[in-house]
Amino acid sequence: MKYIVILGDGMADEPQEALDGRTPLEAAVTPAMDELAKTGEIGLVKTIPDGMAPGSDTANLAVLGYNPREYYTGRSPLEALSIGVPMKDTDVAMRCNLVTLTEKEPYEQKRILDHSSGEISTEDAAVLLKAVQDELENETYQFYVGTSYRHCMIQANAVIRIRQSDETDGSGDAGTGAVRIDTALENLTPPHDHLTEVIGPYLPADETLLAMQKRSYEILVNHPINLERKAKGLNPANSCWFWGAGTKPMVDSFEKKNGVKGTMISAVDLLKGIAIGAEMQVVQVPGANGGLHTNYEGKAQAAVDALLKDGVDYVYVHLEAPDEMGHQGSLERKLQAIENLDQRIIRIVKEQMDASGEPYRMLVMPDHPTPIRIRTHTADPIPYLLYDSTKPLYSGNEAAQDISGMVGTNGPTADENKNAAVETGDTNVSRIYCERTAKESGIFRPEGYKLIDVLLES
Repeated sequence: MKYIVILGDGMADEPQEALDGRTPLEAAVTPAMDELAKTGEIGLVKTIPDGMAPGSDTANLAVLGYNPREYYTGRSPLEALSIGVPMKDTDVAMRCNLVTLTEKEPYEQKRILDHSSGEISTEDAAVLLKAVQDELENETYQFYVGTSYRHCMIQANAVIRIRQSDETDGSGDAGTGAVRIDTALENLTPPHDHLTEVIGPYLPADETLLAMQKRSYEILVNHPINLERKAKGLNPANSCWFWGAGTKPMVDSFEKKNGVKGTMISAVDLLKGIAIGAEMQVVQVPGANGGLHTNYEGKAQAAVDALLKDGVDYVYVHLEAPDEMGHQGSLERKLQAIENLDQRIIRIVKEQMDASGEPYRMLVMPDHPTPIRIRTHTADPIPYLLYDSTKPLYSGNEAAQDISGMVGTNGPTADENKNAAVETGDTNVSRIYCERTAKESGIFRPEGYKLIDVLLES
C-alpha cells in the first residue's frame, strides 16, 4: 500500500455571498476531488490545538503526525533547517519577511500593504537582503536568504535558559530539554495577520529589533530594485519584518515513528525544514515557487516517481497557492488555485497510480482555513477527504448527521441532501468534498496529529 497526502495550504474558507453562500472549495470546479468523494471518507479534523496560534507550522506538524504541543519550537527554526542554517542550542531563529509598507508616513504610522512584496522573486529578494546584511549583520544578528519574500535571521545567545529535565513548565509536566526565550521575541507579530493596518501596535517590543526594522526601510525604500518594481507597478520590498521566533527544533524520524519511508514535495522552506528534521527525503521540483503560477505538473510527477520508482511508501505534496491567494483577499485566484490543485496535481497522481495497479490511499485536505474575508489564518476545524483505491470508505447509504454549530452552516442541510437523494435515486447527490459535506458527515477528529493513523490504518 502506498500513502499520499495532497495538501492545499489554507484551502478551507467561509461561505461567500459572491458564490451564493458556497465556500471556494465547494464552488470550484473540481472533478477529480468529486470523483474521490463518491467513495471516500469526508470529515472534519482539528489541526490547531486549543491555545496555539493557527499557522502552517503547527498545522502541518499535526498532519504529519507530530503533536504540536510536543514538537513545536517556533516557525523560523524549521525554515532554518531547510536552508541549511547552523543553529546552536542558545540561538533563536526569526522569520525575516520582506514586506511592502506605505511610504509617506513616519515608520510607526505606516500600514502593511503586502506581506509578500508581490511574491517577489528569490533572485531580487537576495539582492535586497544583501543590502540589509551589509549594514546590519554582526556577531549577534546574521541573515540568511530563503525563498521569495521568506528569509531568516539568527540571533545568537538569545536563549534565557535551558530547562532541566527534572523541572516543570508550570503545568505539572516534567521538562524535556525545552528552552525559554525572552517574551519580547515570543510575541513578535506575523505581518499577514494585520494587512492594511497601522503597524505601530505590532512592532517589536525589543528595541534592537525595532531599530533594525526601521533602518531596513531606510536601506530598501530607494534601492534600485524597488524603484524598478514601482515603475513596473509592482509592490516594493521596502522593509524587513521579524516574526516567528523559536529555538533549535528536535523532530523524531518520520520513518522510525510511522514505519514508512516518506518524501516531501513543497516549494516552501517551512515544509522542507520539517521534512529535513524528520529525516524525510525532500524533492526539489524545478519551477516550484510557492505562488499561483507554480510547477503543478512537476509536483504531481515527482510524487508518482517517488512512489513507483524510488521505493517510497508515503509522499506529502504541499501546495502553497490557496493560502497565498487567501492572504491576498482574491476570491478569483483562490478558486483558480483550488482548480489547479484538482486538475494539475490530484487528477494526474490518481490516473498514474490507477494505471500502475499499485494500491494506495490518498488524503486530500488543507492545513487550516485562510478566509478571504480576514486574509489570515483561523483555527477552525478543516475538511478532509480520505480515498482508498482498494475499497469504498463511503457507500452512499450512511445517514448524514446534522452537527450544526461545529462550523459555519453552508448550503443544503443534511436532511435536504438525503431527501434529494431519495427523489432522484442518486445516493451521491451533492457528494462533493467541501466544508459542508464534512460538517454533514458527523465525523469529527479533535486531535489532528492522530489523522495519520487513520491514513496508515494503524
